[in-house]
Amino acid sequence: MATQLSFSLHSAANRMVRLHKPILEPLGLTFPQYLVVLELLDGGPRTVGALGSALDMDTGTITPLVKRLEAAGRVSRTRDSQDERRVMVDLTPAGRSLEAAVRGVTGQIKTACQLTDAGLDDLRRTLDALAIVPRGSTRPGA
Repeated sequence: MATQLSFSLHSAANRMVRLHKPILEPLGLTFPQYLVVLELLDGGPRTVGALGSALDMDTGTITPLVKRLEAAGRVSRTRDSQDERRVMVDLTPAGRSLEAAVRGVTGQIKTACQLTDAGLDDLRRTLDALAIVPRGSTRPGA
């Protein structure tokens, strides 16, 4: 099983989550919440749907995450004035106050993984290429 790509990806993903946990706990964030905050720092406000698409999370996953962040005072949710069906999500001042710490997480993870800048860039490109689904394809290998 150790030669399977799927096993290696699963193990690496789990390790990433474990590495992030002690860094994010003092910030009061889980790994998925960290991803939402990071996405909003890079361009908020966003609709719940746009956040879900950017993070490859369905509505059933992203909505509870956003609600927990709202309960913690990190984000606000408001109806879009142009389209009442859409909910806009943005960081609150408390959420924005996490920016330096949130942006510093990557450096800590890079150090923990002992990756160089070039190694990190190579890994990111490889993973990004694996994450791309061919147009019109919904099944692996299609």
